[in-house]
Amino acid sequence: MVIKSGCRVEWRAGGSPNTPMLWEYVAGGPVVNSGSSSQTVLDMLHNHSWLLRLLVLPAALAIIPSAVLAEDVRPRTVTVSGTGEVAAEPDLARVTLGAEARRPTLAEARAEVAATIDRVLKITRDLRIDPKQVNATRVQVQPEYNWNPKDRKRTLLGYIVSRQVQVELRDLEQLGPLLERSVDAGVNQVGDPMLDSSRRKDLEREAMTKAVEDARLNAETLARAAGAKLGPVRMLNGGASGPPMPMYRVQAAMADAAAPPPPEATYQPGEMKFNANVSAEYDLIVSP
Repeated sequence: MVIKSGCRVEWRAGGSPNTPMLWEYVAGGPVVNSGSSSQTVLDMLHNHSWLLRLLVLPAALAIIPSAVLAEDVRPRTVTVSGTGEVAAEPDLARVTLGAEARRPTLAEARAEVAATIDRVLKITRDLRIDPKQVNATRVQVQPEYNWNPKDRKRTLLGYIVSRQVQVELRDLEQLGPLLERSVDAGVNQVGDPMLDSSRRKDLEREAMTKAVEDARLNAETLARAAGAKLGPVRMLNGGASGPPMPMYRVQAAMADAAAPPPPEATYQPGEMKFNANVSAEYDLIVSP
């Protein structure tokens, strides 16, 4: 058979029934010219069944090895999870201290709050807290009204002014004195001190390392139980967590600002837990 580019295909063979034929592509589909008659390709394939088998056999042979090959190369894997935990003592504390005043005039409320915040800022200086770790820029002002449903009018009662100071402590020994002196200075709003570590990133990475080791041990256990060996890792993902920890004992003690502050021994930071979780997929090596 001779295949030419374009729209013509020639078949040349000797002997009956393989008489010389010419294939042409015309509008409506391919036809076969053989002598004085013309046949469609389907007619020709019907009359020459050996040609149909010749065309179908290579395609069938190409499909069978592909299916067998796909079955042979399907990976054998094991999927596991792992956990890791690292404990460390916090060395940072973030504290929010606030003062709020209700007075008939805005000037009176602002003056009272400003005096309290000035005393708090002096306390931070006395404790030698770095001024860069003290933020006293948040101020809120809200008018207070009384609504009279009879005449459907509201009456101005006064103003509510509040201001907050956010302090980051690098020395936890300063936490007790800061809270106690601030309450004595007139602070009537104390947020939960949030504990953290300056080594957070390193501790999270250490927890992730332990989680990966735990996942590999789990995979080795499963592989050994299945009579296989563990191959290289194919997939690995995960992360770590260790949010700042509130000191709930401080919160309970400061719920009533008028109550005397607890002794410094109450402020025990304890330990922080940094946790990590990973999932991994390993290859399994099965002996033949």
